[in-house]
Amino acid sequence: MKKQVYNPFLPIDVCIPDGEPHVFGDRVYLYGSHDQEGGDTFCMLDYTVYSAPVDDLSDWRCEGVIYRAEQDPDYPNRQYMYAPDVVRGNDGRYYLYYCMSGRRGVGGYFGPISVAVCDSPAGQYEYLGYVRNKDGSPMLKYVCFDPGVINDDGVIRIYYGTQYDFEERIYSELTDPKDFRKAFEAREDVIRSEQEMFHKSREEILDTQDSVMGPVQAVLEDAVP
Repeated sequence: MKKQVYNPFLPIDVCIPDGEPHVFGDRVYLYGSHDQEGGDTFCMLDYTVYSAPVDDLSDWRCEGVIYRAEQDPDYPNRQYMYAPDVVRGNDGRYYLYYCMSGRRGVGGYFGPISVAVCDSPAGQYEYLGYVRNKDGSPMLKYVCFDPGVINDDGVIRIYYGTQYDFEERIYSELTDPKDFRKAFEAREDVIRSEQEMFHKSREEILDTQDSVMGPVQAVLEDAVP
């Protein structure tokens, strides 16, 4: 007889927010960021994965640390790894997508989206690089943060982005939403806030359709060896 499982189903001193569960083979794997109990900022610990048989979700086990922040070339400039996700690529390998950040999110909103790879879902991942444009430059369009990724019948789709209320405050002051663009361009304080937070130029912010913030989807091509 399978035992009853309760929330939280992980050990009481383990905090893995931003959970991304995936079924690979006959097990479900839970990926996520990793907070430290009593810590003074977000995501202070390395990525640790738990898994369970798909037919018995009361039987969870710790797979251990699969990736360490110090493996990213930007460490220790940015020391903390935020919400990640893992996808099984078309080559059968597993790809871990994540973004680095500084203390309390400082320095964590301007990418790039880093990638690590492993031959098994919960093995030791190795740094591979970052998401690039076709010309080899880092993909920095919109706000690169908290990626989620799926293999959609062979098409690898990545979702990312963040949202703050800078622009919503402008909308709330308008009687006609059609006036937003003109009102936004006149608010140098808001534009400056977005420049500082997202490390983008004024031109990049104003030239981006709609907004640099919000949910974004991109289709990834297979990595070239």
